[in-house]
Amino acid sequence: MSAAAPRLLGGRYEVGELIGRGGMAEVHLGHDTRLGRPVAIKILRTDHARDAAFLGRFRREAQSVAGLNHRSIVAVYDSGEDRRVESGGATLDIPYIVMEYVDGLTLRELLNESETGTLEPYEAARIVQQVLEALDYSHDMGIVHRDIKPGNVMIADDGSVKVMDFGIARAIADTQATMTQTQAVIGTAQYISPEQARGETVDKRSDVYSTGCLLFELLTGRTPYTGEPISLTYQHVNADIPLPSSFDPSVPPELDAIVHHSLTKDRDERYADARAMAEDLGAFRGGMPISPAATDKLDAATTALPLTALRAEPVPRDDPETASMPAAQQRRRGGGLGWLMAALLLIPIALLGWFAYDASQGPDIVQVSVPRVVGSTEDAAVAKLKQAGLTPDTETVTDDAAVGTVLTQDPREGTQVPEGDTVAIQVSGGPDDVGVPSIVGMEKGEATRALEGAGLAVGRVTTEDSPDQQGNHVISSSPAAAESVAKGSKVDLVIASGQVALKDYTGQQIDDVRSDIFGLKLKIKEPTRSSAEAEGTILEQSPGAGTIKQGSTVTFVVAKEPAQTVTTTSSPSSTSSDTTTPSDTSSTSEPSSTSTTSTSGSPTPSSTEPSSTKSSSMTTQPPPSP
Repeated sequence: MSAAAPRLLGGRYEVGELIGRGGMAEVHLGHDTRLGRPVAIKILRTDHARDAAFLGRFRREAQSVAGLNHRSIVAVYDSGEDRRVESGGATLDIPYIVMEYVDGLTLRELLNESETGTLEPYEAARIVQQVLEALDYSHDMGIVHRDIKPGNVMIADDGSVKVMDFGIARAIADTQATMTQTQAVIGTAQYISPEQARGETVDKRSDVYSTGCLLFELLTGRTPYTGEPISLTYQHVNADIPLPSSFDPSVPPELDAIVHHSLTKDRDERYADARAMAEDLGAFRGGMPISPAATDKLDAATTALPLTALRAEPVPRDDPETASMPAAQQRRRGGGLGWLMAALLLIPIALLGWFAYDASQGPDIVQVSVPRVVGSTEDAAVAKLKQAGLTPDTETVTDDAAVGTVLTQDPREGTQVPEGDTVAIQVSGGPDDVGVPSIVGMEKGEATRALEGAGLAVGRVTTEDSPDQQGNHVISSSPAAAESVAKGSKVDLVIASGQVALKDYTGQQIDDVRSDIFGLKLKIKEPTRSSAEAEGTILEQSPGAGTIKQGSTVTFVVAKEPAQTVTTTSSPSSTSSDTTTPSDTSSTSEPSSTSTTSTSGSPTPSSTEPSSTKSSSMTTQPPPSP
């Protein structure tokens, strides 16, 4: 019995063995039958293919990511949908993405196979530098990854680095591994940036933070923060930044500084972009100084202590008592007495500080009740809180509610808090997705303003000959009107050139051509000319076939019937039949056909010429005016 034919997608991609499985999709080894090369095919799970919003986002992401072309990014070759017929007879479209097949391991698999669960610092720096170079390219192309983690980075057998799943993180919501805000995936819990954890809009600096978490794990074998998703969210937002050397003292101080700078809570204080962090890693690998911004920030965070003060002092190898002890144990042993002395000195200082603080507090602290501001506009909420003696802290988040509407408040209404306390409110910045406005028929400038007003941008603009729109007016847009797209997306426009394409109508009937000419919004003239051609046939056309300006006049010379021939009765002939000359009778044995009979009955002599041409005359009648 022959084996079943392999499943074929798009008429060219054979689906092979399963090589990976995620919360929302499966990845199969595939074969491109047209180009004869292996590919990886990511196919959406059936139970997630019924969500219209999800499908729309998946399609948009697949289209945008297909434009990325970088040596450190897994290339996306194609995308499409596989139509399946379910048991009940209904059809279901399953999206798929065809990607470059990378023969190698993910960083997650590489860490799992490592005896220590870590990578050597210089190798970790090399890999992360290439990840950042890929991110820098994608950011220039307007795409933020939002889900950098070891499982999304491939190390090929030749050592090259490949970043996967660009943009798909925004489409695939893994409820066990991702945090969401208004149905938008914002990253894996162990690697999300503080702004992602708060549900704020992400940018390229959010990817920098996630990459810092990745570097931390490569150096230490663990993520910066651990725990349940809720605990992780809190730690990313509020907890102190740990240093890799606190878990592995062999981590170089430069990598401590780079990790610390990338994990800064305030994104404005972080590396400005992926390129800046990549340059610091390149400097470290080349033995050059890293940026002062990274070293200064770490020094400031550690009360201006030098980087080496944060790590254990090296232990002489010839010390027989400590040579075999772990570095951390040596540090604890050598520093225990010092910590004890420091604690004894700090106790009286702490007591003095407490008494001073206690004395400074008045006996009566004014408590106020937090008013309800949820549902109010931002301006009204701020005014209401200030009137109550509280300090508003506003945060804008993505939401379907009207722009400026207060969504949440903390503390809740009715809570008693000290006067002057801060109340955090979240305000809607509008939906993440917006509908494309109807701009067909608008002048290009007007259409541009309409798109920008909807939070979109003009993409590629092409011109096209068309009779449907005036010159410089929009013929069509892609995506079309009312389609839902991500805010900030580009919309391609097709603009009318103001010209139309004219065919050669010579030889056709004018009645059949008029509708075409009027449909092209052109004017028409129809002078006539006598011709042997059928009446109404177009004899000449001006201008001829080609492109002409809208509203131009086309002249067709049209055939009309030839002039009519009319035969009339001539005057009586001057030669009668009985006065024929002998020569006449000798020339013919029959009477001449040119003779006519007068009305009186007497014969009329014929002409002396034998020809009958003088017996009739030709008259040309002008045809009726067209």
